[in-house]
Amino acid sequence: MEPEDLEVLYLWENDPRHWKVSQTLIPFSKFTLKQFIKQSTNDLYTTRQFRLMIIRRNDDHPLGAIDLFDFDPYHKRGGVGILIHDENDRNKGYASEALQLFKEYCFGHLKLHQLYCHIATDNQASLRLFTGNGFTVIGEKKEWLFNGNGYSSEWMLQCINPSS
Repeated sequence: MEPEDLEVLYLWENDPRHWKVSQTLIPFSKFTLKQFIKQSTNDLYTTRQFRLMIIRRNDDHPLGAIDLFDFDPYHKRGGVGILIHDENDRNKGYASEALQLFKEYCFGHLKLHQLYCHIATDNQASLRLFTGNGFTVIGEKKEWLFNGNGYSSEWMLQCINPSS
């Protein structure tokens, strides 16, 4: 992330449509996001997370972001989350390409043994994205997510590094 990403991050992080999957409860201030961007240059082994922006190649337009979170260097694993903000940019291969590049980086450079993610069972688009890119459903957490009216379940997926 770069300082000039502040405005788009502010827009994305404060869009209530994304809060369900990001578990956000309150809006982020610009100050908080400036600190997040500033800290993104810190050592991964200290912060245990990082975010990369997904941009369209031909015009550098920011489309979304992909995150590594809960980085565990001892067990060599981490969680992955991905966002393509605008619905008009979804289903065009951007998320799939970003996920493939991210896996190559995490497995090749960081030498992770596995990546994992959590997907609501009703989020078929994300399930297709991750299973289409080598992730396998390994379990279901029943009634895991409160949706305002009741509870829904969540899949846990993992992708094991084929080279480890």
